[in-house]
Amino acid sequence: MLSGSAQALSHLITLVEKDGPEVPQIMREIYPHLGKAYSIGITGPPGGGKSTLIDKLTKVARGRGLSAAIIAVDPTSPFSGGATLGDRLRMQQHFLDSGVFIRSMATRGSYGGLPWAAHGVMKLLDASGKDIIFVETVGVGQTELDIMEAVDTIVVVLYPEAGNAIQTMKAGLMEIADILVVNKADREGANRLLAALRARPHLSSEGRGWQVPILATQTINDVGIEELYQEIERHRGYLESSGCLLQRRREQTRAEFLKIIKQRLSRQLLQSLKEDKTLAASLGKVESGEIDAYSAAMEILSNKAHIVAWFQS
Repeated sequence: MLSGSAQALSHLITLVEKDGPEVPQIMREIYPHLGKAYSIGITGPPGGGKSTLIDKLTKVARGRGLSAAIIAVDPTSPFSGGATLGDRLRMQQHFLDSGVFIRSMATRGSYGGLPWAAHGVMKLLDASGKDIIFVETVGVGQTELDIMEAVDTIVVVLYPEAGNAIQTMKAGLMEIADILVVNKADREGANRLLAALRARPHLSSEGRGWQVPILATQTINDVGIEELYQEIERHRGYLESSGCLLQRRREQTRAEFLKIIKQRLSRQLLQSLKEDKTLAASLGKVESGEIDAYSAAMEILSNKAHIVAWFQS
């Protein structure tokens, strides 16, 4: 992969998605090669044209001589467990471009719009030498906040028909935006939506240092795409010059570290329920109603000797 093999990259991504025993070693091997790529998250309600927008932005990036990668997150199929929409169908112009790598991923039970494996996949794409990484989330609305812990610049995409939903977005999705985009701006209601967004106070990120721009695009007509890309570059320049990029990445690394510990401990706990007699006995008491769940948990956690033995096992 480090030598440029797309096939090797695809194979490693599959291993990371499966979260097999090889993942820690893979992460150790690629660690010295990280930190060069710039990541851009494209999020927002379904139907906003996020996939087509990424397609157009990728074209601009390629025109600047940059290599690009696209992670398109789709809803999980209830039958196969895989991605259902296949956003790659909307990015056909890049299929034969060796400078663009496209990967669809399923949410796999994530409620924050981004599967946990996407973090590892982004690291692989970074180590493989990609300059720009676009991440499209599944579009679940206000709860789609996982993207904050994954990318450098967040673009929130709305569209005229979503105008009524703005009133329900008092917090969450609207507040994570570094750039706001009203796509399909040729449709009726676009001007009203733009006016409503521009009337909202406190649309700023990183404190008061960055005023969130509000742009209108028409992806089908190639309108506003270049301007959007320029705003992304401007935001990157602001983050780098202010030191916010380093701070943002440090916070993301901290969150990732804690999530890995939580994930591994949860997995170990579930395994221990099958093997550890003390845990199994406590669970049995809870299930039978002999003791409440909170008290049982505190009893287990207060037994430091048992916790140490559990970790050592």
